Amino acid sequence: MAITLEETISKRTHAGTLSWVVSQQTFWVFLAAALACIALTLTTDSFATERNIFNVTRNFAFVGIIALGMTAVIISGGIDLSVGAVVVLSAMVTGMSMAAGMSIWLAVPLALAASLGVGLFNGLMIAYVGVPPFVVTLGTLSVARSLAMVLSNNKMVYQFGPDHDLLLTLGGGSTFGIPQPVYILILLGVLTALLFRWSRWGRHLFAVGGNEHAATLTGIPVARVKVLVYMFAALTAGITGVLEVGWLGGVTTNLGQSMELNVIAAAVIGGANLAGGIGTALGAIVGAALIEVIRNSLILLGISTFWQGTFVGSFIIIAVLFDRLRASRSNE
Repeated sequence: MAITLEETISKRTHAGTLSWVVSQQTFWVFLAAALACIALTLTTDSFATERNIFNVTRNFAFVGIIALGMTAVIISGGIDLSVGAVVVLSAMVTGMSMAAGMSIWLAVPLALAASLGVGLFNGLMIAYVGVPPFVVTLGTLSVARSLAMVLSNNKMVYQFGPDHDLLLTLGGGSTFGIPQPVYILILLGVLTALLFRWSRWGRHLFAVGGNEHAATLTGIPVARVKVLVYMFAALTAGITGVLEVGWLGGVTTNLGQSMELNVIAAAVIGGANLAGGIGTALGAIVGAALIEVIRNSLILLGISTFWQGTFVGSFIIIAVLFDRLRASRSNE
């Protein structure tokens, strides 16, 4: 039987789509996470339990939310080491404000405003003063955590006034058995994907990360794009801080410590290129999921959690090597 032109085109289209999907780093990361989940389900009695799945999804949501902001920063060609400190600053502003009797409807916006202030400072110093992102955000990491200590006098805050239960429900509650932070992650993930794909800011963001000099010559407001991207990253960290204080039922000044590594790892593992110009919202979420599955597997298999850094660091190196290999092949 003769094959029609339409059938030939359809087959080639499907083959091209499959080839494109397989070539994406996000696909392989998702596959690795899925295989890890299957292996843990078969080798342990506790991974697939309702309680453990609840904990895994909630924990990866925290990393995933900040990874969305970090992915945007990396796409722009920058880096943000202050996100963990912004988490604790936001959480402490929320906790201290509510402990003083403030409504959650005022405390949360105040915490997010403080987070945006850190992001604004980072962006202005990087975009207009020309200080390297690594230096600026390393400095604000120390400043933001210090401010959290000053606010609380380095004490734990666990009483949140009249809206105490509402805060705990926001960060630690669930709807239809799914943790509240997961819904917020999905909402922010969809919003970020739409911004990356359809907004002028998203197009400018990829242009700046791809070639900043060329972006400047074409009239793109590079400085403004950079300021907004660091504010966006700080906002995602601030949202996570509010959610975490509600989940934990208290906040101490060590909250968010070393979170930068996991967030950067999630973004890079998910396909964001540290050289800039490449990254997706879905990749950030999938990368965060893989990291949480790894962390959970270490606990369930009785392996010391001290190995977590080794696994996460190794995945970062592998992800970067994979990207370099893919880039070298495309240039051949």
